[in-house]
Amino acid sequence: MKKVQDEIITTIPIDQKYSRIVTEDNTRKMPYLRCVIKESLRFHPPLPLVQRKSIQDAKVQGFHIPTKTTVIINACSIGRDPKSWTEPEKFLAERFMDSEVDFRGQHFKLILFGAGRRGCPDIPFATATVESVLANVLHRFDWELPAGEHDLDMTEVVGITVH
Repeated sequence: MKKVQDEIITTIPIDQKYSRIVTEDNTRKMPYLRCVIKESLRFHPPLPLVQRKSIQDAKVQGFHIPTKTTVIINACSIGRDPKSWTEPEKFLAERFMDSEVDFRGQHFKLILFGAGRRGCPDIPFATATVESVLANVLHRFDWELPAGEHDLDMTEVVGITVH
């Protein structure tokens, strides 16, 4: 959090620092903020199961998938797969710093919002919104656990969405 806050403070122009509003123009110059968002979505995907229907017969890893078969992709497992990620159970935003991997449907190891024709059409809008909101919240507040607390229970309950 401190590293993102430092990036936000150093990125905002001097004349804007005290207006306390981070704009979309500012967030475009915050690569570490985007890394934190990608890592958060990898670690805690909003839709852990992506459902698709095959449009033609296919063979996947030796298995025959007939036409019109419902296929469920487990994005949560893919995001924590040690074959795809180094230390997948650790939150390491830096893993995205020099990486082209994105959640816009071009890279299977981070397929959070679908891909191709069935991909979410609002990814650009959602990305800009999340970047602006997160930057503004982190710019205005220092988050910490209550006195005496040393850990935050992040246990997830998986269903159609994660909660």
